[in-house]
Amino acid sequence: MTTIKVESFSLDHTKVQAPYIRQAEVFTTPGGDVITKYDLRFTQPNENIMPTGAVHALEHLLAGYLREELTDIIDLSPMGCRTGFYLIRLGEAPEAEVAEALISALTKVLQADSVPARSAVQCGNYRDLSLFGAQEYALEVQRGLQEKYA
Repeated sequence: MTTIKVESFSLDHTKVQAPYIRQAEVFTTPGGDVITKYDLRFTQPNENIMPTGAVHALEHLLAGYLREELTDIIDLSPMGCRTGFYLIRLGEAPEAEVAEALISALTKVLQADSVPARSAVQCGNYRDLSLFGAQEYALEVQRGLQEKYA
């Protein structure tokens, strides 16, 4: 049986200091396109786990707000451990640029008065969204990122 290396499984989660932005992987497609995966870590692994309603609302909010700040976003996905998100982009940008975009997007989260795509037609679990929870984490993460990247 072949062992496949999963990048996030080789990260020592006991040594990271959240919140942070980390360029996790860079891929080059057969056509020569560069795809970059960023680790947008919101909370300290194994210490502060975001509730699903907050993660889910942040996913809905940031899906739009980050696209207003950065071009060529392919996907924003929550981590199964509920400590952050993976951002997948076409191309490559410095972590500080992604951090600046996330800080701006989090400002928009803090100003939001509702969560987008909050219906049975638009979402597979539309009842589990917490704007309040999303805004609590947005404020905390924004402050932490501003200290590191400003």
